[in-house]
Amino acid sequence: MTFQRVHDLQTSGRSTIELTAELHADAEASGIATGVMTVFVHHTSASVMICENADPQVLRDMEAWLARAAPDGDRLFRHIDEGPDDMPAHVRSVLTGMSVSIPIIDGRLALGTWQGVFLYEHRLAPHRRRVSVTIVGD
Repeated sequence: MTFQRVHDLQTSGRSTIELTAELHADAEASGIATGVMTVFVHHTSASVMICENADPQVLRDMEAWLARAAPDGDRLFRHIDEGPDDMPAHVRSVLTGMSVSIPIIDGRLALGTWQGVFLYEHRLAPHRRRVSVTIVGD
């Protein structure tokens, strides 16, 4: 059995949006008891990640590390077609990934106690982002 849903999301610029509740709802709506959910973002300057969702400091620290690893306006980058955050956004998305897979056990996402799923917008300006959810199982 296969289930698919597309989420169209509006970001507010560089930030994270927690998707965990929506993904739990997708798992329930699918009617699949045992399987795997794949969450995929259709963009090269945004990502999907599993991260701690209990302490907001974790996401702030993640942003601080990425700002150091791929700073906006770094003269190293030649691809700046859409501004100084263009290439850093691509680097950030490669580092954090564009998809995650999550087991479904007994009809529920099998996330750990402190795990949440987030869309991570890497551009400074707001964007519309499309996230596809595919669940395969029985």
